[in-house]
Amino acid sequence: MPPRMDDVMRLCCDISAHEQMKVAVKNSTKGAVVAGGTAFLGGLLGGPPGIAVGGAVGGLLGSWLTSGQFKPLPQILMELPPAQQQKLYTNIVAILGNLDWTDVAQLVALVMGNATLQQQVTAALLSYVAKELRAEVRFGD
Repeated sequence: MPPRMDDVMRLCCDISAHEQMKVAVKNSTKGAVVAGGTAFLGGLLGGPPGIAVGGAVGGLLGSWLTSGQFKPLPQILMELPPAQQQKLYTNIVAILGNLDWTDVAQLVALVMGNATLQQQVTAALLSYVAKELRAEVRFGD
């Protein structure tokens, strides 16, 4: 990986670790389908009260299916294939503009020291995760 790309990927990892971002890539859709499906089935079997019961049961079941499936975003970013890393790199470099740095430590310090720049990079990272990885992001824990 070229040094500049490596620096930007490390920046993304540091920001996502700072924000304590976790991502569910595959199972969040499964949980939503289960919740919606049981609400639909409950509605067919029990009418309006069945929708409420089916939705509650489906929500619990969907939550159970996705629990423990969230991985730290830095781990997911470092496991991305080169083509996806390149796409993320291009998005972030567009935000960084003419910012000049010598190493990853300086890049992280420059971005973390500028609240506006940090917010823009975080927003681009969240947008990338939502659009490209089709993933759900959770903060904290």
